[in-house]
Amino acid sequence: QVQLVESGGALVQAGGSLRVSCAASGCTFRCYVMGWFRQAPGKEREFVAAINWSAGRTYYADPVKGRFAISRDNAKNTVYLQMNALKPEDTALYYCAADERYSPNYAAYDFWGQGTQVTVSS
Repeated sequence: QVQLVESGGALVQAGGSLRVSCAASGCTFRCYVMGWFRQAPGKEREFVAAINWSAGRTYYADPVKGRFAISRDNAKNTVYLQMNALKPEDTALYYCAADERYSPNYAAYDFWGQGTQVTVSS
């Protein structure tokens, strides 16, 4: 049974930085790709970033390119999302997701965490 647990969400000021983490358990090939998605109130869940097992490929949504960085530590079964130059529009519930292959479509992912709240004040 794959379990994903996010942590690290917080209230930060605009321009600040934050790192959120996702600890995975029960993964085999089913966690080949780990992704971060976010959902703001009243909006659809949207893709943020993803990374494959070898960390050789990373993927980013246009709004976060150059500001966010995804990484993974396979020895710790943990994925990180380093968020810099945060903006109020980055405010959302951030979810970790896992699947066998990459997709920017949230519906393609089989496994999800419960989410961690990131709030950016102006």
